[in-house]
Amino acid sequence: MRQIRQVASKKDLAAFIDFPHELFKGDVNYVPELHIAQRDLLSPGKHPFHEHSEVKLFLAYEDNHIKGRIAAVLNNNHNSFKNRKDGFFGFFDVIDDQEIADLLLNEAAKWLKAKGAETMIGPVNPSTNEPCGLLIEGFDKPPVAMMTYNKPYYATLLEKAGFIKQTDLLAYHLSTATVDKRTLQLKDTLVKRLKSKDIILRNINIKDFKNEVDRLLSVYNDAWAENTGFVPMTTAEFKYLAKDLKMILDKDFCLIAEHKGIVIGFALAIPDINQLLIKIKRGRLFPTGIFKLLLGLKKVNYVRVLALGVKPPYRKAGIEACFYSEIIEKAAAKKMTGGEASWILEHNELMNNGLKKLNAEVYKRYRIYEKAV
Repeated sequence: MRQIRQVASKKDLAAFIDFPHELFKGDVNYVPELHIAQRDLLSPGKHPFHEHSEVKLFLAYEDNHIKGRIAAVLNNNHNSFKNRKDGFFGFFDVIDDQEIADLLLNEAAKWLKAKGAETMIGPVNPSTNEPCGLLIEGFDKPPVAMMTYNKPYYATLLEKAGFIKQTDLLAYHLSTATVDKRTLQLKDTLVKRLKSKDIILRNINIKDFKNEVDRLLSVYNDAWAENTGFVPMTTAEFKYLAKDLKMILDKDFCLIAEHKGIVIGFALAIPDINQLLIKIKRGRLFPTGIFKLLLGLKKVNYVRVLALGVKPPYRKAGIEACFYSEIIEKAAAKKMTGGEASWILEHNELMNNGLKKLNAEVYKRYRIYEKAV
């Protein structure tokens, strides 16, 4: 017998979080999410996303065995910002069975429609400010930090359920060995030109971390505002993310641009901690996982350029190129093999052209789907 059950207890939530461990057993590229982080993300009162929006979790059972999961997400901030009536789905994992996939998707759609949603978009976990997109190309390598991973058949299940492409998100690989050296050599000239316009580049001041985070929030919500699917982060959400990232932050990879003392752009690259998480069984930090994480950070040889943005009036001045050049130079100096720049909207010509000039290559592609409900 097949049925859908709503997550209604701590035991249900633990089962929801743990299901992918069983589904991906034996997959060498699967990286388990940290259980404690997923638990907090999905728990009202723990994560600030729930202060303005709703998430409902569902599990698919067959003869009392879990066969799939899904989250229905009503992002009220998104709908207010975009003046839309969108619903979202995320945390979508399922066996290769169209009937079970349809049951999950229909249950999420039913809940969202009752809340007034007219479309269902995803996957987002639970918003575009968190891991999102369905991997459709690049299954030969594990995902990097804070990027999604799934089985190749997920796309077929969604498309047979009537979902169509909304947009694609690109992930670029940059190698410290093959990056275009001419672009790097231009950095000093660009930095001098920026200084002549009272624009300076600097590293984040860790000792003034709280105030630095406040300065970066306004840039984030301004620089990314035009992106498809963008939703402004609340102060609480941004600070929550910053607090998490501080534990792995390397100031050499957090760069800030200022014009006459006002922050106008920033870039952040983080160590690819997935190189460590892939070894932590079922995402449990205790009793030994915490040591693998803390002691292994120095061995990580790859970064993810998580954020890189400049306020609109200052774009095309060379700031973005300087950010990338500095990150690449620092990565090379630390004997790293390279990094991933992700995610980049497929139609973001400024960012895509800039990365191509560096000899970066698209090596993974993710897709956001949508369907009327």
